[in-house]
Amino acid sequence: MRKTNLLLKYRSGNLLTNDERPSSSVTADSVRVYLNEHPDFLNSYVQQNIHPNTIEQWISRKPTKVSSTRPSVATTAPLITSQSNSVSTSPITHTNDKRKISSDSSKQISLTTAKSMNTLVELSDKRRLLHELTDEVNQNVSKAQILYELNKSIATTVSADGFNLYLVDETDTNLRLFSAENDDELAACFIPIRIAPGHCLAGYVAWSKETIRISDIAHLDMDKYPDGLYVKDDKVTAVMAHPIISATGVVEFYRVDNLLPFSVEDEELYHSMTRERRLNDFLLAVTKSIFQELVSMDAVMLKIMSYAKKLVNADRASLFMVDSRTRELYARIFDIGREEHDVSHSSIVAQKDIPGQKRSVSDDRDCIRFPMDKGIAGYVATTGKTLNIVDAYSDNRFNRDIDQKTGYKTKTLLCMPIMIQGNVIGVVQMVNKKNGHFTKSDEESFETFAVYCGLALHHASLYDRIRRSEQKCKVALEVLSYHASCSDEEYERFKTCTIPSTIPDLELFEFSPWSVTNDMKPIYVLYMFLDLASMDQVNANRFDRECLMRFVLTVRKNYRNVPYHNWSHAFSVAHAIYTVIKLTKHHYTPNECIALFVACLCHDLDHRGKTNAYMVKSASTLASIYSTSTMERHHFNQTVTILQTETLNIFKHFSSKEYRQMLDEIRHCILSTDLALFFENRPKLERVVDQNQFDWHNRDHLLLVMGLSMTAADLCSSFKHWAVQRSN
Repeated sequence: MRKTNLLLKYRSGNLLTNDERPSSSVTADSVRVYLNEHPDFLNSYVQQNIHPNTIEQWISRKPTKVSSTRPSVATTAPLITSQSNSVSTSPITHTNDKRKISSDSSKQISLTTAKSMNTLVELSDKRRLLHELTDEVNQNVSKAQILYELNKSIATTVSADGFNLYLVDETDTNLRLFSAENDDELAACFIPIRIAPGHCLAGYVAWSKETIRISDIAHLDMDKYPDGLYVKDDKVTAVMAHPIISATGVVEFYRVDNLLPFSVEDEELYHSMTRERRLNDFLLAVTKSIFQELVSMDAVMLKIMSYAKKLVNADRASLFMVDSRTRELYARIFDIGREEHDVSHSSIVAQKDIPGQKRSVSDDRDCIRFPMDKGIAGYVATTGKTLNIVDAYSDNRFNRDIDQKTGYKTKTLLCMPIMIQGNVIGVVQMVNKKNGHFTKSDEESFETFAVYCGLALHHASLYDRIRRSEQKCKVALEVLSYHASCSDEEYERFKTCTIPSTIPDLELFEFSPWSVTNDMKPIYVLYMFLDLASMDQVNANRFDRECLMRFVLTVRKNYRNVPYHNWSHAFSVAHAIYTVIKLTKHHYTPNECIALFVACLCHDLDHRGKTNAYMVKSASTLASIYSTSTMERHHFNQTVTILQTETLNIFKHFSSKEYRQMLDEIRHCILSTDLALFFENRPKLERVVDQNQFDWHNRDHLLLVMGLSMTAADLCSSFKHWAVQRSN
């Protein structure tokens, strides 16, 4: 025990004790004697206390390497000569000097320690070897060549001097020996190797599908493989043979003149690298599946969730996308845990299904949204870090509400970011690994998979934009075929009309908008607009009268001749909001007054006389673009289309910031005429007023009032006096 304690203080040939001089009884020679007598201690100490990088530096400084420790791999596969139908084995070459192995204890220690050091270094080099393998595989196309390159890299990792690769022939009853010199899979070997016990090792492994490790080639299992290796070599001392299940073949790794047999660690290394190969095959399938079927964003999300579950053997999966504008996470598709084609049957969750979540009016589909800094998914989205949680209920970031609602018990979680160009664009959350908990290997596999997910989502987003643009172009062409801007002749005719200095009773709610003739309505609109603009001296001179007249005439022309949602209705609604602005004690700014008036004038542009529900159920082109508030979104889009014409842009003298703000307010006002939103907004404002919390300077309160003012103006015609109703 004293020697053990002193050994831990040994540095560079000296034994140091605290505040003492070196002991004369313990020297470097005595330490060597102790290590010779206790090889297990040295082996354990090196593995537990020495970093692999340090070991690798020690090895690199040695002038000569022991071939049994880390031999180089030469081209050892037999050369098949198809013309002579014979098998000739090329000699095995070695680049490292071989050192004669003695039987004394010091050599045994060096072998044991070297093997531990070698294993640690090889584990640290595995990722580098896989990258080299990927580069080599990219230059090859045949399955046999890919397997050959893969096993050549594995041979280096497991310290094999060579390997033999056998592939099942077209009859599925025999093996063929493959060599790098002949990459023709069909002509690789004309001498069949029977797949059955009682012959060579390769035939037995292909038949049994089990891994065989032979420590001494001189002692073979005579019942299973009495012929030993198919390729004879008297110098071979140890063999490890693996079945290649997916490619239906066998690979034999062998060591030459080496007393170290293949170990369990070598077998694990082989399986680790073959798992990496399966991951590459998996990613290739993912790439083909996703990129060949870029139908929509939802389709790509479904694919990603499905493949993510298969990759880490999870029970369920969820995909949250990042809305960078609102700094929220949102999801439309949730896995409901069905077995066959489970994610394709995933549910699209509405707001009412998840408590505490909100549905965004600006989103075109039903979805749940929550802040980016909330929950486990929010943490991953904010930090870009992976979370692997073994017990979900012990993590205070986990939200139990969904489990309580659905009855599903979340146990383990693996939540990882999906990134593109260094930015998090989404978060995938895998739930409940089917066999235990998620491992570091699962994290590494998904990290590679996430790169493909990011590319797929990015391209799907671009595809969605292109598809929506195409649909908008179709609508635009349809609209343009029916509508047009006002003609010069029409403008010239109205230009000569004089705008009255005052119009009696126009401010009153009792005024009948239907008493105004169709030709005079544009003049009245111009009068009301200029009257509102004059409320602010700055605005009074910012509007071009010619542009205003052309704008009003074009808006009139863009209303269809339908029974109700026509130009007369637009004029009535514009007059109603004019009355509200002129007679009520509000705190709207001059620009907000203009936004309300323009929104009322344009709120039903290009209305087809059909409801939103009809447009959706009839699968109209408009509904494919706007699945919620279909017509209202179209009305706003038509308003913007008119304003984008230079001669019709009444806000062309506004600054960029003012112009964007004006369009935002017009958009809010027009969308507020959707009655589905009215039934959401009215109770909100009612609660604020009942609690005496209403504040004109609160932006949310102001938008609620503007929205309800639009609805009131849109529906108030039925509340006119009876005499006005009869004259309508």
